[in-house]
Amino acid sequence: MTLSSPPIVLPTPEAMERAVRLLKGGDLVAFPTETVYGLGADAGNERAVRAIFAAKGRPADHPVIVHLADASGAASWAREMPEGARRLADAFWPGPLTLVLPRSPRASDAVTGGQDSVGLRVPAHPVARDLLRAFARAGGSGVAAPSANRFGRISPTTARHVADDMGGDVALILDGGACDVGIESTIVAFDARGAMLLRPGGIAAAELARVLGAAPRIAPAGAPRASGTLASHYAPRTASRLVDAGELAGLIAHDAAEYAVLARTAVRPARIEGSRWIAAPGDPVRYAHDLYANLRSLDAVRAATILIEAVPDDPAWQAVRDRLARATHGDDDDRD
Repeated sequence: MTLSSPPIVLPTPEAMERAVRLLKGGDLVAFPTETVYGLGADAGNERAVRAIFAAKGRPADHPVIVHLADASGAASWAREMPEGARRLADAFWPGPLTLVLPRSPRASDAVTGGQDSVGLRVPAHPVARDLLRAFARAGGSGVAAPSANRFGRISPTTARHVADDMGGDVALILDGGACDVGIESTIVAFDARGAMLLRPGGIAAAELARVLGAAPRIAPAGAPRASGTLASHYAPRTASRLVDAGELAGLIAHDAAEYAVLARTAVRPARIEGSRWIAAPGDPVRYAHDLYANLRSLDAVRAATILIEAVPDDPAWQAVRDRLARATHGDDDDRD
């Protein structure tokens, strides 16, 4: 089903029934999670999953995350769950954590990107949970849902962002308001040596360490591919640079009219127009919550360059630093 203007609807019981019918029929439905909005398809329908890739312009070897109504659903998608993964699921599901586990026969190559692993998550957003439970009652096994945006671009944190990005490629958008976390889930995989952090996100490494007894190691070469782990991702269409405070001041002094700025100070230089200057929150949780909306606002200014002032180099900012590094990496072809 292709619409010229996708309907944005509140998650009434009638809208939920309609969303389930569309998913069961192989259509794409966007819905909110606590992290970002997902572009959902029936994970058990390979044709529907491939429609996600076509809509996003996403390479076929990129795995997607299967969203489940509850943790019990993992048994049908993963052939085993290591003890560490079980402890993390018990601690953080529902929530912004994705576990990459050995795939079961149910997980198609379209879902896994051809790998022997599958990413699973139980989201916490009430609209997502209601949708997934209703889908399960209708016989569905899970909803595959990468972020509901074009490949490589800024993830959506409101229903309007989805409509602006996806146009007629989505049949329905469930509007659950702005996402609470605002950046994607933490992704953890396991091998013989234990837990590996594939992507920092809504669950901090220190929280993972508290449950596991040790921090997960950084993913080595040969670790499973995962969403959002390519060098260039989450990027505005406007060329973007990550700069420290000194370089930021110097560039503005030289040619303020060229730039739009995501700053860490609330003091806007008089030579920068108000629409071109956003003072980001000072704490990492609020910064992450606002990050994608702020980048979209600055992208809309159509400046020559977006300058992003660097954030602190400490563990609390790990996920934000990851997103900023990828957003400013450049206009490579390897976007997710």
